Amino acid sequence: MTKPGYTTDQHPRILEGNDLEALARYMKSDSCRNVFLMLGAGVSTSAGIPDFRSPGTGLYANLARLNLPFPEAVFEIGFFKKNPIPFYTLAKELYPGRFRPTLTHSFITLLHSHSLLHTCFTQNIDTLERRAGVPAHKIVEAHGSFATQRCIECKTPFDAEKIKKAVLSEEIEIPRCERRRCRGLVKPDIVFFGEGLPEQFHKSIRNLREADLLIVLGTSLTVHPFASLVDLVPNDCPRVLINLDEVGHFNKPDDVLFLGKCDDVVRELCKELGWKEELDAAWEKTKDSLEAGEQQQEPEPEPESELEPEPEPEPEPEPELEESVEDEVEKITKNLERALNVSDKKNEEGPSSDLVEPGSVVEDKTSPAEFPTEGKL
Repeated sequence: MTKPGYTTDQHPRILEGNDLEALARYMKSDSCRNVFLMLGAGVSTSAGIPDFRSPGTGLYANLARLNLPFPEAVFEIGFFKKNPIPFYTLAKELYPGRFRPTLTHSFITLLHSHSLLHTCFTQNIDTLERRAGVPAHKIVEAHGSFATQRCIECKTPFDAEKIKKAVLSEEIEIPRCERRRCRGLVKPDIVFFGEGLPEQFHKSIRNLREADLLIVLGTSLTVHPFASLVDLVPNDCPRVLINLDEVGHFNKPDDVLFLGKCDDVVRELCKELGWKEELDAAWEKTKDSLEAGEQQQEPEPEPESELEPEPEPEPEPEPELEESVEDEVEKITKNLERALNVSDKKNEEGPSSDLVEPGSVVEDKTSPAEFPTEGKL
């Protein structure tokens, strides 16, 4: 579904229409050289990764039933210092290598190979852009990611293989700084509530003034300061929203909305660009990004041609992808519940220097809304 923006005599349109054909024509023109992207959780859900904020089905909604001061406490730095077990239980389920990049991630690699991609701003912590082959210098992980890790006290970087082994072991080991005089907790460089956004994010914002095209994919545009990026491109820069729902304020002359699943819209856009075979080949390469033993997530089949008769609709369709995401959320929630029960027992027995900080009884009732980076994940 597309929704046109308005036009006025004072602001002549750059795009020749409100459809994918017009967008593709502009992307192939000499006027389009710097494409910027803004990615949200909707880009990764087709990989089987649950989002955080969907009412009723998101990860936070399911964590609300657990013995946490608030669902977001799993990603709150003060809570982590007292009790890192819930975070590392969650990290084990979301760790890179368990999920395959999506068709949309492969589309980003094509933008780079066609010398169109300037910067990919992403809210996601899953590193799927990197695993799809997008160069690290083209990615701005606004909320950090699992790509690097360090001590939260002395900021000394920690070995990637060591933290991976600790997190993925049968019984999670909480990694600690290897400096003898420190021994602080180690965590991935994910931005927690109560922490500032990466310096790279702030430095990259000024580059939006060079944008010839902004494509926003799979985000609710409710989390700031990330959501404000959409308003920092030049006034005459076409802005495209690809999302399940209409969000934000896309009402400029060259704003275009394509409402639907990211992978479906991207597939059709690649057809218009003449990149369909390249997209398929790029996505095929991503199967090697999975760790051994992980199941590959196949893309949904392409819709039938308009010349083909449409099949009778199912009375109550139940897509496998939605089921798999729901199963993943339920699994994560149950594992966290078990971890919290174990943690509570340890607290009753007395704090362990290897697992929790001294005085680890959870009494923090602070809402994440009090922190300036509230609502990131």
